[in-house]
Amino acid sequence: MYKVIGSTKSRAARVLWMMEELAQPYEHIAAAPRSDDVVALNPSGKVPILIDDGVPITDSTAIIQYLADKHGQLTHKAGTLDRARQDSLTQFLLDEFDAALWMAARHSFVLPEALRQSAIKDSLKWEFERSQKTLAARMGDGPFAMGDQMTVPDIILTHCGIWAMAAKFPIVDTRFGEYLARMRDRPAFQRAMAK
Repeated sequence: MYKVIGSTKSRAARVLWMMEELAQPYEHIAAAPRSDDVVALNPSGKVPILIDDGVPITDSTAIIQYLADKHGQLTHKAGTLDRARQDSLTQFLLDEFDAALWMAARHSFVLPEALRQSAIKDSLKWEFERSQKTLAARMGDGPFAMGDQMTVPDIILTHCGIWAMAAKFPIVDTRFGEYLARMRDRPAFQRAMAK
């Protein structure tokens, strides 16, 4: 059985949601970042960690793509043009959404107080708003980020959108706001967030 380590208040939420979408059995251990148990499995002290067959896998994107590939769901087949488009969207979301939110978090509570630069958040919010316009041009016509099929980027994008709202980053694109509401209504998402 899989083990998922990390709380829903971290990127572990992505892995928990993926497990629920895949309907795979798993044990959830809500360990905090940098706790002794986490550092023993990941020297950086970061969560999430997935344990599969005794082997720890780190980084939320690597974990959810691994699970999607392994179970043949929520992904396009490797080596196809659809998969190249999917991977491109994943990288865009990590570069333009996740990176801005993580930088803001570091300057809010992660870095030592003497190193925090609160003014940086204004530029990050500006970038986040601009990235939403690019996202709108890239999204498919269906209910999901790439069209009619839910894929790995949907989990990343929804998590980033929820993170943005919690961090008071503006959701300026109406379609993006509607998308987030729709994704948060998914039963698998709700089960994962109840952990």
